[in-house]
Amino acid sequence: MASSTDVRPKITLACEVCKHRNYITKKNRRNDPDRMELKKFCRNCGKHQPHRETR
Repeated sequence: MASSTDVRPKITLACEVCKHRNYITKKNRRNDPDRMELKKFCRNCGKHQPHRETR
């Protein structure tokens, strides 16, 4: 079981426009302590949208 202090936790990325949670990825907490934001393709919107890390 993953601990809460894991260096590379799994995070969920949600579309900023439609709020759908489309992607699951890992991030390094030491390099990226803030919430991650990436432009990814949203299947619900049908185009590239900014996706932000959710809890």
